[in-house]
Amino acid sequence: MSTNNTIYYLSYDDIKDENILKNHIYTDLNTNYYYSDDFSCDFYIHLAKSGFISTTTKYDDVLYLLPELQYEYALLDFEDLHISKKVKKLINKEDYIFTINHRIDEILTKLDEYHNPNWLIEEYKELIKRLIQYKSKYVDFQILSFEVSDKFTNELIAAEIGYKINNTYTSLTGFSSKEKKYNNYGKLQLILLAQYLQSNNYHFWNLGHPYMQYKFDIGAKMYKRGDFLNRWERSIN
Repeated sequence: MSTNNTIYYLSYDDIKDENILKNHIYTDLNTNYYYSDDFSCDFYIHLAKSGFISTTTKYDDVLYLLPELQYEYALLDFEDLHISKKVKKLINKEDYIFTINHRIDEILTKLDEYHNPNWLIEEYKELIKRLIQYKSKYVDFQILSFEVSDKFTNELIAAEIGYKINNTYTSLTGFSSKEKKYNNYGKLQLILLAQYLQSNNYHFWNLGHPYMQYKFDIGAKMYKRGDFLNRWERSIN
């Protein structure tokens, strides 16, 4: 959370203003979270392009967008990708199907089952649905989902939703089955996703917060805000 315990309102005009964005927001190392009631496609895409990763929060039963300009980010460069022995065995079993953008509606439903609380709800969920169909005039932005399903039952085992901007991919949220027979299939989904990104010439994978060990287990490294923004701006502009 912001170290000064203040969350500032963020408008579309704020982030379109290069002076405000780069000389005030980017350099304010006491603040990471902002809030907004703007759930428009263009605002969200501009937030993403500016390096924010957005979740939601509720206050007085009103849902607000919660854009975060993180202090630190976990990035994966694909030459650093590490595949564990257990995942290699799953890859060789070939008892799964890996798909892209085939089951987004089902993923949005299952996120409610797997996450309590789930921040991808209400206006945010509707925004994601609109963004799937939306084409920005100014930013190469696309919502993406990556799914691993049981080859024989078609059960959705693990999946995530994120977005591409130019040659970058950013994770938003996902889930993996807790059934014992599907142990490590969540990690399999991550590896298959990384291999897809690498084979399609993405520059890197932005995994967001660097506080979960699984991100480092597959080869991600931590970047401070300034170092992240330097890499980010080179890749998305």
